[in-house]
Amino acid sequence: MAENKRDYYEVLGVDRNASTEEIKKAYRRLARKYHPDFNKDDPHAAEKFKEINEAYEVLSDPQKRERYDRFGHDPGFGPGAGGGFEGFGGFGSIFEDIEDLFGGFGGFGRRRPPGPEQGQHLRYDLEITLEEAYHGGTREIRVTRSETCPDCRGSRARPGTQPETCPVCGGTGQQQVTRETLFGRMINIQTCVHCSGRGTVVKEPCPTCRGQGQVLRDRTLEVKIPPGVADGTRLRIPGGGEAGLRGGPPGDLFVIISVRRHKLFRRERDDLIYELSLPMALAALGTEVDVPTLDGPVAMKVPEGTQPGTVFRLRGKGMPRLHGLGKGDLRVIVKVVVPKRLTPRERELLTELARLSSAEDKGKGFFDRMKDAFGGGH
Repeated sequence: MAENKRDYYEVLGVDRNASTEEIKKAYRRLARKYHPDFNKDDPHAAEKFKEINEAYEVLSDPQKRERYDRFGHDPGFGPGAGGGFEGFGGFGSIFEDIEDLFGGFGGFGRRRPPGPEQGQHLRYDLEITLEEAYHGGTREIRVTRSETCPDCRGSRARPGTQPETCPVCGGTGQQQVTRETLFGRMINIQTCVHCSGRGTVVKEPCPTCRGQGQVLRDRTLEVKIPPGVADGTRLRIPGGGEAGLRGGPPGDLFVIISVRRHKLFRRERDDLIYELSLPMALAALGTEVDVPTLDGPVAMKVPEGTQPGTVFRLRGKGMPRLHGLGKGDLRVIVKVVVPKRLTPRERELLTELARLSSAEDKGKGFFDRMKDAFGGGH
C-alpha cells in the first residue's frame, strides 16, 4: 500500500530541495552500501536496494519528481480525495499505465544495459594573491578523486576472472514486472535490482576496489593561471574529475578563483585604485611622488593646488585584460592629510599662513599665501 511506503527523500537521505546531482550522489552511495552482492548476510539488503532504486527512479526524473512532490505516493484523485477512482490509484496511475502501454517504460522489447557514462565533475576553490592574478603563472593543487581501479581496470572482478551475465535479467540490465491496470495486465520494465542495471554480476570482487571498479586517489595537478583572472573566474581542467562508469570518460575539474584582498590596491574590473595620502602643504605647493604599481613604483607629478578627492589616471598600470589586449588603468585618489599634532615650527608657519589670510591680504589667492608662508616663492 502507498501509505506504508517511506518518503523517497527520506529513503535517499536528501533534502526536498536537493539538486539532481545531490540525489545522484546519494543514490550511488546507498546503492553501493546495500547491493545484494556485497550484503549476502543481510536478508533485508535486497529489499532496501529495491527501495533505493524505486526512490531514485522517481526523484531523478524531473516530471515524476514534480508529480511526487505534489501528490506523494498516491498521485491525482486517489482514495479519499473525492475522485471516485478507488482501486485504480487515481489519475496519476492511469497516466503511468498509458505511458507503459505506449512505450514509456516497457512492453516493446528489452533495453540494453546502460552504456558508458562520463564521470562526475569536481570543483576546487583556489585562493591567489593579486600579484598572481596580475602576472599569471602556475599553481599545484591536491585533489582526491575516484579513478578506474588499476588492478581490475574497472571490471570490478578479481584479476583473472570476469563478470558473469546476471541470472535475473539475463544481461539486459532490466526486469519485467507484471501488474494489473485499468487497461488490463501490463508488463513494466524496470532496472534490475540484482545487477543495478549493469547486466553482469561479480562473484569474486576485486580486492583492491572491493568490487566497485574504482578507487580513491590523491593527485597533485598543475593549474595554469592566466594573467588578469578575477574573483569567480572558472578554469577548466579536462579529465581532472571523477573516473567514468562502464568505460566512460572522466569528468572535468573546475577551479574557481578567489583573489585575496590587497593591502594597497582595490580592484574594479580591469582598473586598480590606490589612495595617496598627501600632506596639506604638498597638495597646495605641488610635488612629485613615487606611486606603487604591481610592476614597481612610478613617478607622478602632483600639481599645486591639488584638492582632496582628485583622481589621477596612470594609463596601462592596471590589471591585464583576461579576454583582450592591453591593461586597465591605475586610478590614484588623493587624500589630503591634516596633521593632528604640530611641532613648534609647524605651528609658527601655520600661524603665519593664518595671518596672511587676514582681511588685509585678501588680494592674494590661498596658494600664493601658502607659498609665502612656507617659503615656496623663493
